[in-house]
Amino acid sequence: MRSRCLFSLFSILLVVSCTQTKSHDSYFNTVTGSFPIDSMGLTLIHEHMLVDFIGADSVSNERWNRDSVVAKVLPYLLEVKQYGVKTIFDCTPSYLAKDPLLLRELTEKSGIRIVTNTGYYGAVGGKYLPPHAFSETAEELAERWVDEFENGIEGTGVKPGFIKISVNEADTLRAVDAKLVRAAALTHQRTGLQIASHTGTWATARQEVEILEKMGVKPSAFVWVHAQAEADFENYQKAAEMGVWISLDGIGWGVEEYMDRLVYGKEKGILPQLLISHDAGWYDPSKAGGGDFQPFTNIFEKLIPALKTKGFSDSDFKLLLVENPRRAFELVR
Repeated sequence: MRSRCLFSLFSILLVVSCTQTKSHDSYFNTVTGSFPIDSMGLTLIHEHMLVDFIGADSVSNERWNRDSVVAKVLPYLLEVKQYGVKTIFDCTPSYLAKDPLLLRELTEKSGIRIVTNTGYYGAVGGKYLPPHAFSETAEELAERWVDEFENGIEGTGVKPGFIKISVNEADTLRAVDAKLVRAAALTHQRTGLQIASHTGTWATARQEVEILEKMGVKPSAFVWVHAQAEADFENYQKAAEMGVWISLDGIGWGVEEYMDRLVYGKEKGILPQLLISHDAGWYDPSKAGGGDFQPFTNIFEKLIPALKTKGFSDSDFKLLLVENPRRAFELVR
């Protein structure tokens, strides 16, 4: 059951976040244009409206009907909007059914601003990489991604608000994965876009950060996606001290494994480097009716009440859901 207290809390946080003053040169890109960063408000930084797992060699927007996707997804956006959510980052990458026009329609109908991405997804052995990702250099890939930032994605005029890549877990990064990291670094240097990398453990994330540092990119430009896969909490502190953003982003599928991680983060003073989200949604065109769609509400209905029993305050939740996303994904003209 929803709590009026929670709704009141996040309405208050929303007002506070939107009245804070930042430079008008600071902004973020959404599928309906760019907006001042201080209007980002309460933000979920890792969700999915639509994902197609068929592979880069077969994916096509002919595999789904936008009207059907909108009909399925819109009620879930309106549901989470009641908690004061203003912005959602859609983390579906290219060749996995990234559909900027669908996201634009969902924004227009829900009133929630949606942010999409540029970049390529290298995990799962490269199943979702186009052939040119293997043959082109990092510089050539970066040219593609910078072009999307400057001119829009695939002729839609929609510009990305961050870079989404992924790598395979390995003691030593595969050549193609390391190339994706270098391409992301080059793109960041030319656009300022934050790099969010589907990774897993710190052993792999550390290799990505080392590549970035060698190229002159600060660790603060890197979001360690799926950091909940890391078993050694001390590595969170190491990453935070470097400036890495630590993303705990599978809360849509359960909250228990996140409690100790967030309590550790509070005790060690590293909440300012933590991001949380659900990794929920997932309309799947290969399944009847898009399959089972996971709501975007566990943070508000389950995690926050549980964390309050552990001493978390309203200011902690504001930090995690308003201030940290704004700092992490801010662009400067």
